[in-house]
Amino acid sequence: MKTPEDALPPILSHKDHHAPSAFTPESLLREARRQKSAAVEPVPAICLLDPDGDIVWQLKAEGRAVRHDGWVCYHTDLHVFDQEGLTIGVVGSAVGASFAVLVAEELFASGCRLLISITSSGQITPLQAPPYFILIDRALRDEGTSYHYLPPETYSQAPAALLDLLDGAFDELDVAVLRGATWTTDAPFRETEQAIDVMRGRGLLAVEMEAAALYAFAAARNRSVICFAHVTNQMGWIEGDFEKGEANGSADALSIVVQAARRLMQGS
Repeated sequence: MKTPEDALPPILSHKDHHAPSAFTPESLLREARRQKSAAVEPVPAICLLDPDGDIVWQLKAEGRAVRHDGWVCYHTDLHVFDQEGLTIGVVGSAVGASFAVLVAEELFASGCRLLISITSSGQITPLQAPPYFILIDRALRDEGTSYHYLPPETYSQAPAALLDLLDGAFDELDVAVLRGATWTTDAPFRETEQAIDVMRGRGLLAVEMEAAALYAFAAARNRSVICFAHVTNQMGWIEGDFEKGEANGSADALSIVVQAARRLMQGS
């Protein structure tokens, strides 16, 4: 016989979204600094999540990325680079909703003011041939992390004020930046044809693994986060899929990061 506790799955039960966290990123970072004998050293105000790691790899190959010794996260390295007069911190290979939000929490606790995520994604609605980019304005919450930050709803929304500031920001770039909604999933290898058809019917443009959780975190914590999907593939359905362009797409991605950061930091 089911008890009242069994009426909802655990991810939806016993959640008080207004209650303070018992375990905070500040306390973790404090103890990490103690263990590593590291001084408090703020991260750059502008930070970038690079789940694929291609941007970090390219920057390191060019000798442009310097490891941030004050970043004491147990799971990642933070590198710092300069791009067109901006100093940016970047964390690579933080793939998936829970990992991305863990890193986001620690970045904002360490001095970040604006977080940009650019993640590789699969095409759902064929607007044009990949690769191209999507400024994600909302993401369907088919993952777990967002439900720890916000009550259940179908979508996580991008911060409206940030979207307004980015209106027209990419018109002069030699790369396509569209705007629309994506599907955030925890299980890319469990995307079925039926599910993809449903998502296409909802008008979703691409599938990725982080945006819904990052936007839920942003709303719950009142943080400035904006997410882009780099549509690079048709989920392996064609020969020669997953091609990103020059330098594995890092050149185009960084041009978008610079344009977004300039608009958003000036407007903050």
